[in-house]
Amino acid sequence: MAVFTMESARDNIRVKDGRRVFYLADGDHLTPSARDWLEKEKIPVLPASEAKPKQYRALDGGIFPEKPEHMTHLRADTLVRKDHPRIAFRGMVDHLEAQLLLTIVQAQGTLKWELEEILAAVRSMIRCDVLEEPLHLDTLCGMSMAQIREHSHFPQKYYDQPHFMPSAQDSSLLLQLNLVRTLIRRTELAAYEAFHDREGIVTRQDILQLLNRLSSMVWILMIRLKKEERHGTEA
Repeated sequence: MAVFTMESARDNIRVKDGRRVFYLADGDHLTPSARDWLEKEKIPVLPASEAKPKQYRALDGGIFPEKPEHMTHLRADTLVRKDHPRIAFRGMVDHLEAQLLLTIVQAQGTLKWELEEILAAVRSMIRCDVLEEPLHLDTLCGMSMAQIREHSHFPQKYYDQPHFMPSAQDSSLLLQLNLVRTLIRRTELAAYEAFHDREGIVTRQDILQLLNRLSSMVWILMIRLKKEERHGTEA
């Protein structure tokens, strides 16, 4: 038996016939806040037995009575090969989430909740991909997207700490942050492969922009941590 809170219900929204739905299995329950949120968003609650399509279709028009092992879901009833760029992108996001969680375990104080906010932004991004909804995120860690870009370009001006190259002498936490930053950059490349058309025009500019700002935000966190550790050493 599962109990869905508002947050877990939001994370388990699916799409059926072009509309958002929530599937609830027998014996599972919604908290009052979850039920209120679903009603407010006009998302119907359907029995889990309706979740499995009667048949699956491929992007080329092919029909499958059952899901082949070499294919996976692009949408609820639409299958693609597991090497499809959209699936590769989702795999990179999964990897990024895993590394963020390991880094959050090491962090404390303000840095910890900032990383948790970054994790929430990553999860909202993949949810918007799966549901094919626009991504709306104006601020991150108390900063606008323009401020993040500005501060990451001129750290000496804003943090009295210049750009630097990570080294083996840096702390484990700082190096974990650097790994998160590089994974975001790799995820950005995977997103470009997943979301550009034959002419090279990006179809999900919102996702590409968020990934770019996420890597800048993590760089800002590294800059701040580097300054803290430098001052601690000098003391």
